[in-house]
Amino acid sequence: FITMFASTLLYSQVVGVKTNVVMDAMKIINLGAEIGLSKKLTLDLYANYNPWKYKEEKMMKMLAIQPELRYWLCDKFNGHFVGFHVHGGVYQAAAIDMPWGIWPELTDHRFKGNFYGAGVSYGYQWMIRPQWNLEAGIALGYAHLNYKRYGRSAGAPLIEKSNCNYWGPTQIGISVVYFIQ
Repeated sequence: FITMFASTLLYSQVVGVKTNVVMDAMKIINLGAEIGLSKKLTLDLYANYNPWKYKEEKMMKMLAIQPELRYWLCDKFNGHFVGFHVHGGVYQAAAIDMPWGIWPELTDHRFKGNFYGAGVSYGYQWMIRPQWNLEAGIALGYAHLNYKRYGRSAGAPLIEKSNCNYWGPTQIGISVVYFIQ
């Protein structure tokens, strides 16, 4: 076991720290770290946190994590990659106007819950400078959401406990990566 672990460390000389600028634009705190495991495998550890409450009792608070194992078609941190991820987290939402009329009940209720799931991803990284990369990627997958639904006002009684399943995009991002060598 120690020999296998030590041989993995020989390839782990590069660690990338990243932020998803799409999440940054939405004012969601996010941070990722990607660790080289071998010449073609990396482990991407990503988390985001949104503690903000908006005007007129609108909010979409969440804490989510999404570790991902990536296989690089060329060398790690260069070119195309495919990945498998798991994700999970907790959330609260209230009075949110979703685009295209998705989930209209969000405008009239408050939700609290958790989610978990898995999916696959595809992306590409470009080297900008020796210690800087730019990454673009999309992930598709499944999420199981457990939730409690309340009336719109704070302190409103519980209306229902339920769950639902989601299939679709689980992450879309453009990330700036800095390498610690």
